[in-house]
Amino acid sequence: MKGVRIKEPRKVDLIDIQTKEPSKGEALLKVKSAGICGSDIGAFRGANQLVSYPRIIGHEIAGEVLSIPENTRGIKKGDKVIVDPYLYCGHCYPCSIKRTNCCEKLEVLGVHVDGGMVEYFTHPAEMLYKVPDDMEWGLIPLAEPLTIAIHGLHRGRLKEGEHVAINGAGTIGLLAAMAAQYYGAIPILIDLVEDRLEFAKSLGITNVINLLEEDVIEKISKYTDGRRAEMVLEASGANEAIRNTLEMVSYAGRIVFTGWPKKETLLPTDIITKKEIDIRGGRTSVGEFEEAIDLIYNNKIKAKAIITKIISMEDVPETIIDIEENPGDYLKVNVMVS
Repeated sequence: MKGVRIKEPRKVDLIDIQTKEPSKGEALLKVKSAGICGSDIGAFRGANQLVSYPRIIGHEIAGEVLSIPENTRGIKKGDKVIVDPYLYCGHCYPCSIKRTNCCEKLEVLGVHVDGGMVEYFTHPAEMLYKVPDDMEWGLIPLAEPLTIAIHGLHRGRLKEGEHVAINGAGTIGLLAAMAAQYYGAIPILIDLVEDRLEFAKSLGITNVINLLEEDVIEKISKYTDGRRAEMVLEASGANEAIRNTLEMVSYAGRIVFTGWPKKETLLPTDIITKKEIDIRGGRTSVGEFEEAIDLIYNNKIKAKAIITKIISMEDVPETIIDIEENPGDYLKVNVMVS
């Protein structure tokens, strides 16, 4: 079968690999669609220290079930499913309290182990989620990044009527802003790229801030009548943005870090104490796939709007190279595998 492999940093190709047989407890899928994620681009650059090479990429995976053992989800042969790509041990403390997303031995498809941008894929049957039979294949992979966005909002206990300042208007930030709006909250989206912010406005996200042209704290204060944001979701991973969340958040507010900085960020603990800020991490997702599928399938958010293009599997290598060279030209690219 065909698969997309990053042999080493800056070398990506479409190769022939042997089809795997499912192990005990695994289903066999015919992969129909997959998403290209920012982590795939990081792997291509060699910027993701968690990736080992060579590596088959892909963790936003949708497919048709060809075979499956008995399972608690009621999934059967012929069903459309999406893959939960976060493999956990099931034995450590986080796993014992159902927080498998922060398993001590967590392995992510396409990062720690080979991913699913292949024609046929095996995966634990209990880590598949059924999607509606008439849901578009090209749309299904969006559910995975949406789970990350809504997990961050859930970690921050976002409530109706609250303001949530979101650093970064990429895929996660845009999805989080749309989901926050659906929940009845008021998103404030912050980015350096004016085109991204204009695009957000076209989706109905009216409160936006351009970091290069406006005073972020002053503008957040204006949007919130001086209170500042009850919640801040940091989705950029930029050190300065992480530091600035302490200024963006209200007294007694909450901050969730979902971005991955490349180096440590110094935070003044006196501000955290003075404001009594709750700070939480938000890693991947856990238990949010069904909600994400519902939000997309029932058009509760305009998820389809963030898809820049849908390509064939043969086009993936050159597209990854182009995304790395021209990141501003892309938001989300999904792949029709078969």
